[in-house]
Amino acid sequence: MGPDLGLILPFLSGAVMVILGMGLFLMGVKLGMLPMGESTGSELPKHGSLLFIIVITFLLAFLVTIAEPDVRVLSSMFAMVSEGVSRIALIISIALGLGVFVAISMLRIAYGIPIKYLFTVGYLFVIILSFFTPPEFLAISFDAGGVTTGPLAVPVILALGIGIASMLGGKSELSDGFGLIGLASIGPIITVMLMGVFI
Repeated sequence: MGPDLGLILPFLSGAVMVILGMGLFLMGVKLGMLPMGESTGSELPKHGSLLFIIVITFLLAFLVTIAEPDVRVLSSMFAMVSEGVSRIALIISIALGLGVFVAISMLRIAYGIPIKYLFTVGYLFVIILSFFTPPEFLAISFDAGGVTTGPLAVPVILALGIGIASMLGGKSELSDGFGLIGLASIGPIITVMLMGVFI
């Protein structure tokens, strides 16, 4: 039995469109979002207010997460199989978690806090919460941490961290920017777990 051309041709054309679309999307991120993130990150320390840096980085991370395509796909899938949890509530929960932990990451850069301490405390909190979180939220919470490392959020967060580290005296862009995404992705895990506990 030969291959069904009626199925193969739409599949191949769809695959080509996805590859082209993703390529154009990533080109737009590289040309538009990365320079914006770096220039924003390098301008923030010039205001001389750590609170201002924290608020702006939180807002940027929050808004970028809401726009992240992977987060929207995850929330749609979860809304289809769950009852009583809205798609918007999940998106906001993920965005809040990422925003808070990106702000914590900027505090780490400013004060030179070793990242191993923040990872230890963050994942201890995740382990403790896992005993209280309903099973249906447990899996989705770890997925929420993964989807925040998508093609839109990662370049902006990294560029912010590198820009801020480059402008703060005595900071290394390489060492202080290291682990930024890993640390930031703990936030959505915790907030989705908390949502499961309270809902």
